[in-house]
Amino acid sequence: MNQALLIIDAQQELLDGNEKEKAVFNKEQLIRTINLVIDKARNSNVPVAFVRDLDVAEGKGKGFEIHNGIKVPHEAKIFDKKATNCFHGTDLLNHLQSQEVSHVVVMGCSTQHCIDSAVRTATISGLDVTLVGDGHSTVDNDVLSAEHIIKHHNHTLHGHYNVEHFSVVRNSEEDLFQPTHDSYR
Repeated sequence: MNQALLIIDAQQELLDGNEKEKAVFNKEQLIRTINLVIDKARNSNVPVAFVRDLDVAEGKGKGFEIHNGIKVPHEAKIFDKKATNCFHGTDLLNHLQSQEVSHVVVMGCSTQHCIDSAVRTATISGLDVTLVGDGHSTVDNDVLSAEHIIKHHNHTLHGHYNVEHFSVVRNSEEDLFQPTHDSYR
């Protein structure tokens, strides 16, 4: 089974915040978790792909780049997007299909926007998804705290399905590249 690690919007200004937005919830832990899972992917010979949002820092400069605390593998693929959904208007799905990927491990920001849409779109695109439960984050909104948003999405997306393909939520300590989807089918 071919797999990929997909890290969405882990950009400097998005994680650290700016004059308009605060830093994401539990930022330092998120960076450590992303690095841990990158190491696991590399040890399992699983390719890593990053997606950057062109809205972050107006798509330029240091704020637009992947956070400097993240150990980006030199062979990692990088895709830039204009939409919330990382598959819309990018070559990401074509790339995954050309590599015959059937399982993606997803992490990054922001939980209720880009992470949610990536998980749901991946399942309807023929991929099983493992969402790293402690590997995504967001900021508070007017209704819920970031912590509640994360917990809600971990609960909602665990077992989310679109006919043949679905998502499970697992934490970074688990063997994420040994998918458990078949035990639920």
